[in-house]
Amino acid sequence: MQQRPDSDAILDQMRQETHAPARGRLKIFFGAAPGVGKTYAMLSEAREKQAAGADVLAGVVETHGRAETEALLQGLALLPRREIAYHGIVLREFDLDAALARRPQLILVDELAHSNAPESRHAKRWQDVAELLDAGISVYSTVNVQHVESLNDVVAQITGVTVRETVPDSILERADEIELVDLPPDELQERLREGKVYVPQQADRAIKSFFRKGNLIALRELALRRTADRVDEQMRSYRRDQAITAVWPAQERVLVGVHAGATASRLVRTGRRMAMQLRAPWYVVYVEAPAELRLPASAQDEVLQALRLAEQLGAEVATLSGEHVVDELLAFARTHNVTKIVVGKPRRPRWRERLFGSLVGTLIRQSGEIDVYVISEEPEPAPTRLRAPEEPAGWNGYLASIAVLVLITGLGYLARVLYPSFAEANVIMAYLLAVMAVALRYGRGPSILAAVLGVLAFDFFFVRPFLTFVVSDTQYLLTFAALLFVALVVGTLTVRLRQQADAARQRERRTAALYAMSRDLANVREAAQLLRAAVRHLHETFESQVVLLLPCGPARRLQPWGDVSGWWREDVEQRMVFVPDARDVGVAQWVYDHGQIAGMGTTTLPASQALYLPLLGVQGGVGVLGLKPAQPQRVIAPHQRHLLETFANQIALALERAQLADEAQRQRVQAETERLRSTLLSTISHDLRTPLASITGAASVLADQEAMLPPATRQELALAISDEADRLNRLVTNLLDMTRLEAGAVRVVKEWQPLEEVIGTVLQRLEQALRDRPVAVELPPGLTLVPLDGALIGQVLANLLDNAAKYAPPGSPIAISATSGPREVLVAVADRGAGIAPGDEQRIFEKFYRGQGSAGAAGAGLGLAISHGIITAHGGRIWAENRPGGGTVIRFTLPLEGTPPQLQDEPDA
Repeated sequence: MQQRPDSDAILDQMRQETHAPARGRLKIFFGAAPGVGKTYAMLSEAREKQAAGADVLAGVVETHGRAETEALLQGLALLPRREIAYHGIVLREFDLDAALARRPQLILVDELAHSNAPESRHAKRWQDVAELLDAGISVYSTVNVQHVESLNDVVAQITGVTVRETVPDSILERADEIELVDLPPDELQERLREGKVYVPQQADRAIKSFFRKGNLIALRELALRRTADRVDEQMRSYRRDQAITAVWPAQERVLVGVHAGATASRLVRTGRRMAMQLRAPWYVVYVEAPAELRLPASAQDEVLQALRLAEQLGAEVATLSGEHVVDELLAFARTHNVTKIVVGKPRRPRWRERLFGSLVGTLIRQSGEIDVYVISEEPEPAPTRLRAPEEPAGWNGYLASIAVLVLITGLGYLARVLYPSFAEANVIMAYLLAVMAVALRYGRGPSILAAVLGVLAFDFFFVRPFLTFVVSDTQYLLTFAALLFVALVVGTLTVRLRQQADAARQRERRTAALYAMSRDLANVREAAQLLRAAVRHLHETFESQVVLLLPCGPARRLQPWGDVSGWWREDVEQRMVFVPDARDVGVAQWVYDHGQIAGMGTTTLPASQALYLPLLGVQGGVGVLGLKPAQPQRVIAPHQRHLLETFANQIALALERAQLADEAQRQRVQAETERLRSTLLSTISHDLRTPLASITGAASVLADQEAMLPPATRQELALAISDEADRLNRLVTNLLDMTRLEAGAVRVVKEWQPLEEVIGTVLQRLEQALRDRPVAVELPPGLTLVPLDGALIGQVLANLLDNAAKYAPPGSPIAISATSGPREVLVAVADRGAGIAPGDEQRIFEKFYRGQGSAGAAGAGLGLAISHGIITAHGGRIWAENRPGGGTVIRFTLPLEGTPPQLQDEPDA
């Protein structure tokens, strides 16, 4: 049967196709082992495409010296390789930039799992292919089954060889087409002996190791299965896009429908045997209908045990929610192209099946082309396991229904006595309302009792002759039957409505809990905040104490996250967190190592006092979650178990995201450190060599030719040595000061000082360096005292004057000015240099940054960075601006805090 696609689905698909960027198509030629002919098949199809008029480019094709493969390359455009020098050898790699510039319709990129040279843009060739596809270029590529990431450990177990170069499964899933290139093991070994795969010496060794016939058979099966899975996925996608609900029996698939009862495990085992005989995938499905949620805890425990058994036997387990079990089972079956459904024989009495319908009968009538197998449900001994106590009998509900009927009858009898014309229909409606109220509050049993008692009470008290069950008018028999029928229907519908409302509330609570935790996990970035939010939500949702264990050290041994001191102690005291003992830590370690659930309520290490679940991220395990529930049924019920697993998955992904963010930050810091180190080495090596070379040259001249040099020349050389030594000393001092600032070792000792004295001291110290430049100092009269560290502010002024001298033309003036405000003092150093390039106003205060005109200026670019650190330590601000008329002005502020001391006039002599 084929139906028209859903209109909303068509609109969504059209919207995605409209907004999706043009993307190239990827075709992978897939093989079981090297030598099966993947490259040959790729080249053959590429030549057919070229003959049809396509623009084909051979980006990188590894022929391995095979003559027939090289012959197929003739006539195809070849992309020159990019040569990279590495450790004394030249590596020839795929030139991604040239391929993007060339933009062919189709490009051939052999060996998808290849690792690129270290200096390439991407570490792996499959990343190059991804960029080509995003650029709209179609790609043909090749890969062997041993290079698939998810099969890497399986291949290593079979062959004893661990393959280092792998391709993520997502790349294969992204491929638009996968073509299996197959070759029987005997023919492949024959090709090896003929030297068509490796040279003869290597071929002999390969046949005895990796290319043993048993290995090749196993690899061939893996390749066939992986390709079949991909084809099956394509078929499902096509069926979904075309809204095809009819089953296509291309492959047998078995679905086992389980329900509460002691025979659920029997159905699972039967389905497993059937799937093994058919070599078919199989599913175990449990439908949480409203009635199922009201079953006793023991019945729900049976379902939970059956679902766990199914997981252990390799089934794909699903728990569905819905009002009609048959509809949910058939919808799942048609979505997954199931060909056979296994259910148990009905155990209800025949009369109930005739009255309320049979699940099996309905399933058989509506299954269509799907075969239905009905298995006998003979009771089997149940294994010893954790059981919750049975729910107590609802005697209160029956007593309440009797009380309600007595009340309605009394009120009706009183109304009939007071008002003889009081209609019987009003009494009937009152009884119906009573049945509805009892059904809504107490359930099905009390509502049936209320319906029966209501009919009897109506007959006894309100039908002539009164106070007897005898009726004078036989028409009342029809009234009694209608009243009983309507009361039963109303009670049944009310109970069903209540069950549906309860189920909806449970689903809403689960959804709300999951949404609340997902929202909190998405809003935090630090691992500590993330894990604490997870603990809080788990404690509130499952009424359990929680522990999170994370791997530590090279051995990846688990340790409880947090310490008993600090916040963790608070949560321990609030009974949110429990401290696992050594035995429970061992259970958690087993869970982490094996990636399986264990502990309380499971078949693995069930003696533990807590339930432990692995936190599995995309890249593997990131930790273990442990719960010690106040009520074990809170976590072992099927719906609660699946909600808990969903919580664990969300926590694992969030924790992995935080770890990846931390790792990315460490990588950024490391990259920045490497950049600064390179900048420092390149800058310091130049700035240190220059004064050292001048000092060495002048000193050697003085030492070798002292007798022959005139005094003026000797004095000039001595001054040069002194100047260069002073320059070297300033450079080393700047480096040390920068190190002290970053380490927080600089201590600001503020004293109230006249600013003019600090400026005068600096000018006196730099007199020789500023001898060729006029310096104008403009200070207002009566400038107030300023709280500052004289040595540090003097260093700031020295750095600013030195910076002005470096970047301003020789002989140009330098101006120093200061103004006093109510809360701060503003100091400015201005020059007439080239000014600051737009956008560099803040960058010039970064370490090692040198602005325009720095090519001929000496220095490491630390002076302004040091000044920024000192001013910030004083609580002030520093910034740079372009000076009107040309040049640069750097201003900084010093806050006026406290009360300056009172200066006393010195007495006259």
